[in-house]
Amino acid sequence: MFFNLLTLLMMPTKEGSGGGGLTSMLIMFGAIFAIMYFLMIRPQQKRQKKHEAMLQSLAKGDKVVTAGGIYGLVQSHNEDKGTLILKIAENVKVEIKRSAIAGKVES
Repeated sequence: MFFNLLTLLMMPTKEGSGGGGLTSMLIMFGAIFAIMYFLMIRPQQKRQKKHEAMLQSLAKGDKVVTAGGIYGLVQSHNEDKGTLILKIAENVKVEIKRSAIAGKVES
């Protein structure tokens, strides 16, 4: 249905009538922008907000996976530097940026 509407807008109205091309072109650009917004931009913004909320809710004892694929247990966090201390094995702790956390691991 949408394709048919665009086809009708692109068709010339009458031979000799001018000025209709600009209006149909502007309508097409608006339609393309609306499609791009609802199919690409808006879903990405929703995912980003959900990820930010997850990062803010991290607490001691949460199991997480980093963007590099390392699984660990949150030991502590430093709000000033924006880092977390992860325990990845016995006597092995690493300090990483909070933004490097890809997600929580549900056990």
